[in-house]
Amino acid sequence: MFDSLKSKLKNLFKKGEKLDAESVYKEEPEEPAVQETAVPEVPETETPVQETVPEQVPEPKRDEPAPEAKPEPAPAPAPKKEDRKGKPVKGKNKRSDEMLSSSFLSKKIKDDPLDDILDELEVTLLESDVAYPVVQEIIVGVRNNLAGKKYGREYTLEEIVELAVKEAVSDVLRINVFDFDAWLAEQKKPTVIMFIGINGTGKTTAIAKIANRLKQEERSVVLAACDTFRAGAIEQLSIHADKLNVKIVKSVQDADPASVAYDAIEHARSKMKDVVLIDTAGRMQTNNNLIAEMKKIVKVAKPDLKIFVGDSLAGNDAVEQAKVFDEAVGIDAIILTKIDTDAKGGAALSIAKTIGKPIAFVCDGQEYEDIEKFDADWMLERLFDQVTA
Repeated sequence: MFDSLKSKLKNLFKKGEKLDAESVYKEEPEEPAVQETAVPEVPETETPVQETVPEQVPEPKRDEPAPEAKPEPAPAPAPKKEDRKGKPVKGKNKRSDEMLSSSFLSKKIKDDPLDDILDELEVTLLESDVAYPVVQEIIVGVRNNLAGKKYGREYTLEEIVELAVKEAVSDVLRINVFDFDAWLAEQKKPTVIMFIGINGTGKTTAIAKIANRLKQEERSVVLAACDTFRAGAIEQLSIHADKLNVKIVKSVQDADPASVAYDAIEHARSKMKDVVLIDTAGRMQTNNNLIAEMKKIVKVAKPDLKIFVGDSLAGNDAVEQAKVFDEAVGIDAIILTKIDTDAKGGAALSIAKTIGKPIAFVCDGQEYEDIEKFDADWMLERLFDQVTA
C-alpha cells in the first residue's frame, strides 16, 4: 500500500501537479489508479480533449471534403462552354483533330450515314474529272479515318467529312512542292530541260511561255526542235523563236531527234547560254517508236529536268499518258495547260496523285505571259467550289 502511494506521489510531482490532502490520504483501493491516469492527462489537454473528441469521433465529417472533390467534374463544363462560344463555330475553319477532340466527343459517326455522304461525294469527284482510282483511294482513306469516331454536336457530319476530304486532297496537291526558280538558280550552265507530252496538249506553246519567262529574268535561252516527226512542229517552234528573239537549233524532218538535242546543247555550251529547252515528238504514248526515241534523247542530252505537259481537259487520258512517260523515262515535274477552260480541276489532283510528282506551272491562256506557278490552295478551292456547287 505504501509502495503504491509512494509511486503515486512520485508521478504527481513529476508532472508538477499541486497536491492536496484529500488526494493523498484518500484511500480507495485501486480507484486512485484510474483517477491517477486521468488527472495528469486532463490538465494537458483540458477543454480541447473534450471538444475535439466528439468532433473527431464521427469520421464522416472528415469525409465531408467530398464536396471539394466535386469541383473536379465542375471545370469540365466550363471549357465546354468556352469552346462552344468560341469562334469560328463552323467546321470549315477548324481542323479535323479539333472537331474530333476528346473534349467535344458526343456523337459517334455511324457507318450508314457516312457511307451515304461518301457515295455522293464519290460521284461528284468523278464528275470533276478526278480519276477513278484516285477517287477510290481518297474515299477509302476518309472512311477509315472517320468510321466509328465521335464529333462535337456543334458540327454536322457533312462538315466533318468535307474537311477530312479537303485535307486528303491538300496532302496530294502539296506532294514534293517544287520551286522552279529556286531549283534553276542552283543548276550548272547550260541547264537542260526536256519537255514531254502528246500532240495537242499545248506542249510547244508551254515551252515558248517558259522561254519568255526566262528571258524576262535576263537568262539566255536556246530552243531545240527535236520533234522531227512533224514538219509542222518544227515550223511552230521556229515562229515562237522569232517572236521571242531567241536562238533555235533545228534540222530537217525525220532527222535524228537526239542529234538535234546534242547540237543545241553544244551550241549553248560554246556560246555560254543559260538554258536549253528541248521540244520532243508527241505521238501517242503507246507508240513503241516514240518511247524508244524519248529514251535515246534522255541518254544523249542527259536533261537536268524532265517536264510532262498535260492537258487539264484530258482527264483520265492525261493520267495514263503521265504514267507511261514516267515509267519510260521518268518525270520530274508537271505543267498543266488549258487550266482556264477546265472548270473542274480534277486533272491536277489525278496526275499528281498517280505519279507522285509536283505540278510546277499551270497555263491559263494563249499569251506568253499566261503561265503561273502552281498554287495548291488555289487549286483546292477551285476543285471544291465545283464539288460543293
